[in-house]
Amino acid sequence: MNYEAIATWSQVISSLVFMAVLAWLVRRFLIPLVLAAQKAKNEEIALTERRRDEAIAALETLRANAGSAQEDARAIRERAIAQAQRERESAIEQAQEGGERVLRNAAGELDRARAAARAKLRTELASAALQLARDEAVERVDASQNARLVDGFVRFVEARVQN
Repeated sequence: MNYEAIATWSQVISSLVFMAVLAWLVRRFLIPLVLAAQKAKNEEIALTERRRDEAIAALETLRANAGSAQEDARAIRERAIAQAQRERESAIEQAQEGGERVLRNAAGELDRARAAARAKLRTELASAALQLARDEAVERVDASQNARLVDGFVRFVEARVQN
């Protein structure tokens, strides 16, 4: 017997058995692990892609809302400007009406003050004229002439009252 050939064939057979066991171990344990890892990674990628698609959809919704918000802001700004203009015009109109009313009242007060001043001036002038007339009457008219004037005045008043 050839021990060298047995040793060579023994190594070949043990290598083949080792490879078969190794292939069996790879198929039995390693391939399921790789497939499970691949499946998990594929699920992770699918989840990531779904989240990306959701984020893109949310982004589009937000962009549409942002456009709508900008339009709303523009409309609010325009309404605020228009309202401010109306309030300004209303305030100016009220101020003008108030000013005109004050002017009319002041004109009325001025007319009343003039009338009161005229009445006071007439009263003062009449008082001064009466005082002057009294002073001069005392100097010019004696008692007999005074009696004649008073009697004439009384007859004049009586005649007027009877008519």
